[in-house]
Amino acid sequence: MNRYSRLYIDGYEDVVRCDNSQLGFSAWIAVHNCWRGPALGGCRVWNYRSDDEALTDVLRLGKGMTYKNALAGLPLGGGKMVVRANLAAIDRTALFTEIGRFVDTLSGRYITAEDVNSSVVDMAVVQQQTRHVATVGASGNPSPFTAYGVYCAIKAGIAHKLKRERLSGLTVAIQGAGETGGRLAELLAGDGCRIIAADINENNLQKLGEKIVFDRVAPESIYDVPCDIFSPCALGATLNRRTIPRLLCQLVAGSANNQLETPEDGLLLHRRSILYAPDYAANAGGVINISCEIGQHYDAAKAKTLTAGIENTLLHIFALSAQRELPPEEIADQLAEEGFSAPCSAS
Repeated sequence: MNRYSRLYIDGYEDVVRCDNSQLGFSAWIAVHNCWRGPALGGCRVWNYRSDDEALTDVLRLGKGMTYKNALAGLPLGGGKMVVRANLAAIDRTALFTEIGRFVDTLSGRYITAEDVNSSVVDMAVVQQQTRHVATVGASGNPSPFTAYGVYCAIKAGIAHKLKRERLSGLTVAIQGAGETGGRLAELLAGDGCRIIAADINENNLQKLGEKIVFDRVAPESIYDVPCDIFSPCALGATLNRRTIPRLLCQLVAGSANNQLETPEDGLLLHRRSILYAPDYAANAGGVINISCEIGQHYDAAKAKTLTAGIENTLLHIFALSAQRELPPEEIADQLAEEGFSAPCSAS
């Protein structure tokens, strides 16, 4: 039923494609680097416009997971899976059954987990076909840890940039009020922040409005909001040469992956004196939590303590950035690359 093919991509240890014409989906697993351990990264399902778009996404995301896991000090490599499918027109259980079989073909070199449009319930289906899956029967949804990690990143940012310990009175513009963005908004509102939010999904805003008081703006207007902190919590590439000149903030810290459209966009933020918390440093809480579920008894307190370490990681990055007069993402890349250039002692 599934047809597998291997792609040879420079800089990646393994890239495999799965096609299933009967169900009507294609999927790709990109294993970027396994020096520190098996590649961990979620399974993203999206109705991509083309195969090329899906392949580009899995390569970017897989590489990003290597950097994220290394910077977080985890004994894991980086990889990702993307699935090109229309979930409205496919048997979901059958889809994730075949995804599980696909994951199993890599014999443990890749460990999957939930991601965009895949849930803990879906991972339970995957687990029926392979043991190389996380987030099943332990902590469940990792979004609370991702949100908490971004919250810790914001604390580091305001300590470095604004020389403040408390968040009370600050204004935060949140782009995307879904699972993670909404939880982040709750944490910040609880600390006395004014929240301004935008989302293309009206339901997300309605749910958030049942929990906290916030101001809302149209999705395209979120870049023009005067604020202390801009928090991208939707899809990637929202920070670019078109949007960065519009920002009216001092700090950018959010949960979205691949926030910078190009590497030059980080330099543009730096030149505007906007402090940027590199996305894979700020949003590592979810994968830190997932790592606590692999091969050990899950300890929620330990997972939260490790996630809180994101604050110190970013304080270190910001200090080196100021010392070396380089954008924070360049410092983060250097530190991560040092971390996956040789096997991890814990692996």
